[in-house]
Amino acid sequence: MTLSIGMILSIVKGLHIAALILWCAGLVALPLMLGKHQAGESQASYARLRLLTHDSYTMIVTPAAVTAIAAGTALIYLRGVFEPWMFAKLVAVGLLVCLHALVGHTVLLMSERRGEYLPPSPVPLIVGSIATMIVVLILVLAKPVVPDLAPAWLKAPQNRQLPVEETPI
Repeated sequence: MTLSIGMILSIVKGLHIAALILWCAGLVALPLMLGKHQAGESQASYARLRLLTHDSYTMIVTPAAVTAIAAGTALIYLRGVFEPWMFAKLVAVGLLVCLHALVGHTVLLMSERRGEYLPPSPVPLIVGSIATMIVVLILVLAKPVVPDLAPAWLKAPQNRQLPVEETPI
């Protein structure tokens, strides 16, 4: 059985969407789970919640993020989508990656400080994540006309040699 480009595209797109659902759900759920930590909670309660947040972050949310980004990158090349709206979307995805790292940092602080660290309020992380997800959805679904802000000299060949001796002639 041979796979056509349409089938490959459908498989990669399905993988991308499934991974995005897991990643985005994790970016909302993990701050809520971290917000359940309270000062003075029992060691058993702390250990259970810490293990749940750590395992969720390392075994579900982070692999989903990597898979979503890898499949999304493959889709860009499979579809040849090199439009200004796509680059705006990639900036928003970069913000999601930063929020993901911030959640991971909080998970790490919870485990290193052994119950002495109270996580920040989950509200800013959740609002930031949901707002960024909405921006990504709008950019992907609407494909708005985004002005190309790159100067013309970046798009045209300059017919010059590179200033390095190791370049092939």
